[in-house]
Amino acid sequence: MSFKTPRSIVTGLGSAKDGVHHWWSQRVTAVALVPLTILFVAPFGQSLGQSYEEALSTYQNPFHAIIAVLFIAVAFRHMQLGLQVVIEDYVSNKAIRTAALLGNSMFCGLFGAVGVFGVLKIAFGA
Repeated sequence: MSFKTPRSIVTGLGSAKDGVHHWWSQRVTAVALVPLTILFVAPFGQSLGQSYEEALSTYQNPFHAIIAVLFIAVAFRHMQLGLQVVIEDYVSNKAIRTAALLGNSMFCGLFGAVGVFGVLKIAFGA
């Protein structure tokens, strides 16, 4: 017994078999962000109000640099997944939706990479 309508069978519409993976990715990144946020904000807050050199030395510590890189990477991936759902649900024009999804992926990937690059540049003393 099939739950598809005859039209959906003919047009090939149905499950893209990607929903569960997307759902799990969103949940895993959300859970990962809880400890990462705490571990990122603590040294960041301590470096506020310090001199430039003291703030740089905070992120030259390998532990703080690794946490910052993980936080940035996971946060931008989580944001990309969340915005993807919003775009898919609320943008009805297919051309605009495709452009918005591409822009979302490019924005999150680019700014995530720039953030990671910045932290790594500080960590390696360049």
